[in-house]
Amino acid sequence: MAHLFTMPQLGSTMEEGTILRWHKREGDPVKAGEVLLEIETDKSTMEVEAPTDGVLRKILEPENALVPIRKPIAVIGSADEPVDHLLTGAQTPDTAEPASRSADPGAPMVEAASIAGEGERIAISPRASRLAAEKGVPVTALAGRGTGIGGRIVERDVLAYLETQSGGMPTVEMAPERVAPRLTPLAARLADDLGVAVEELATGLPGSRVRSTDVIRHVESRKETPAPVLLATEGPGYTAQPFTGMRRRIAENVSKSAFTAPHVTLTLEVDMTACAALRAQLIPAIEASYGARLSFTDLLVKAVARALEAHPQMNASLIGEELRIYQARNIGVAVALDDGLVVPVVRDADRKTVGAIAAELKQLVERARAGQCTPEELSGGTFTITNLGAFGIDLFDPILVPGQVGILGVGRIAEKPVVVQGEVAIRSMMHLCLSFDHRVVDGAPAARFLQSLKELLEQPLSILV
Repeated sequence: MAHLFTMPQLGSTMEEGTILRWHKREGDPVKAGEVLLEIETDKSTMEVEAPTDGVLRKILEPENALVPIRKPIAVIGSADEPVDHLLTGAQTPDTAEPASRSADPGAPMVEAASIAGEGERIAISPRASRLAAEKGVPVTALAGRGTGIGGRIVERDVLAYLETQSGGMPTVEMAPERVAPRLTPLAARLADDLGVAVEELATGLPGSRVRSTDVIRHVESRKETPAPVLLATEGPGYTAQPFTGMRRRIAENVSKSAFTAPHVTLTLEVDMTACAALRAQLIPAIEASYGARLSFTDLLVKAVARALEAHPQMNASLIGEELRIYQARNIGVAVALDDGLVVPVVRDADRKTVGAIAAELKQLVERARAGQCTPEELSGGTFTITNLGAFGIDLFDPILVPGQVGILGVGRIAEKPVVVQGEVAIRSMMHLCLSFDHRVVDGAPAARFLQSLKELLEQPLSILV
């Protein structure tokens, strides 16, 4: 039986993915578990396996295409069976059975089509099924268009399809009332946070999905329009690059964070002399036991986790009307890539030794730079550290990871003359820059967290206890 192979959801926050490379061409045989294509999400690049044996009969989305989750991207079937009905929406019986899924919730959805009298297996509501029958719309033509729970096709999806077939000119018979726009989960949450009415977000194409960037663009359009900026379109040459893939996802995430959470940044200088001495003493033993060289970032992960134990309000998320204070201290560490950054997570960092953290973070960073991190390794963080010390940066304002209350920016360690007990001494000094969500935490509690972290780093043996 021929199947529609859809864009998989590789993580709970994924809304769309970019097809980087097809490993098979049309007409090539495929086996279940064999790598079929590579997909780039906002967090990583993933290899996606074929869910079944067969032949890659048709590629529906080309390389570099940005595709929403659950949209069909290919057809897999046997070499000689007909597949035109999957591509053109030929009439097939409508039995309204639920769409079949792999046991793995992150696997691609496989929609079964009727072949030789077998029933169509696409999830559709009774009202949508009746409307489709009245209007002569084959259910297979609606595959991948469902906006209901779990991708179920509902009445508004049928109406949206009818609009596209009529050239975008709905009639009174087709659409007795305005069809509500279809929002991605992230766009719906952002619209709610920013007080944007869903009715204001209709986009130009009937049935098109409203994304988080559309919500942000709508909010910006309501502000006073600034004077136009004239860009040089002639004269010096330039190289145009598509703003897609990871760079686009990072733009969406930082925009969501900036528009949603009121950021406040506190800075504090820490004497890292004792911490540097302790690190030098521990390096040989940790290398021998764990096969990893202890870094200052490793010590910071442990120190931050310890500080969060004493200040749990910094280890939290504001989800709608609910403030969630987490028991686990899962520390994300920003890793710079050639075209962006990712944030792998050290889980339960408060329960691990600095040696175990060093070994785990070494592997995570290597996997991140190779584009091999799994969605699980890049999710679940409750607090984030971003270290720009290697670039000679002293101070900066880090932007919160969406949903998290705090992020710690770390500057370089530099030797400076400092007054110690009334005398000038050369000490290894470093700036900490704490950005926090002022909706959840006020300045004084955030400052106390930063002071606790300073004390731990200046008396580093307390980190190991």
